[in-house]
Amino acid sequence: MSDRVIAAAWRALAARRRSALIPYITAGFPSVAATADALRMLEAEGADLIEVGVPFSDPLADGPVIQRSTQAALDAGMSVRAMLDVVGSVRPAVPVIAFSYLNPILAYGVPRFLADAHAAGIAGLLLTDLPAGADPALEADVAASPLALIRLLAPTTSGARLRSAVHGAEGFLYLIARLGVTGAHTEVSAGLETMVRTVRAETPLPLAVGFGISRGEQARRVAAFADGVVVGSALVERLAQEGIEGGARLMRELRGALDTVAAA
Repeated sequence: MSDRVIAAAWRALAARRRSALIPYITAGFPSVAATADALRMLEAEGADLIEVGVPFSDPLADGPVIQRSTQAALDAGMSVRAMLDVVGSVRPAVPVIAFSYLNPILAYGVPRFLADAHAAGIAGLLLTDLPAGADPALEADVAASPLALIRLLAPTTSGARLRSAVHGAEGFLYLIARLGVTGAHTEVSAGLETMVRTVRAETPLPLAVGFGISRGEQARRVAAFADGVVVGSALVERLAQEGIEGGARLMRELRGALDTVAAA
């Protein structure tokens, strides 16, 4: 199956009773060289999976931090091909998920992207603006490829729509913690734990929660009922302001908080 690499990672996490830490970075920000350095740092500081964002000129689901990083990366010449090259040059030992809007992948060519991403060592693809069932042919192409198709779930998804969204999903499910655009917040959304229970009733896939998680205490609270946490805007901002070492400090805070949950 196309999700075997990611599924194996989650099995290993479960065996170790380890909460997954899934950092997100924007490819090409603050530079191509910094992207390679960040990938190495994330693996060294305990990332279990890594999401690498493909810059896009119209990132409607993203907040100001990710939007700024995306524009800076595009201005510096970052492209789908360049993203694949930098990931392929590092090849982290943990699974890498390409996180993208649909248009850059269509422009590159879906079959070409799936083949080149696999060659670069990428294990999964998450398309932020492709709802489940919106393009069955494209979904079938991904399902037939070596890449897992990771699905994004909104906190309002329920009933028949939820069952449709999880049908055919691979690897894990990314549950958005709150409505709105990406960005760091100080509180965990009310009702999030209930939503996680609702999704668990429909699928055995692991659940990772993201959007708004910015510090260790938040990550610890979410990991108490979810399988993992995704941290994006807070990490991108830390890399912008404090460089690789600042990003490493945030990773150590998050990893330490999650490890207390696993120990408990």
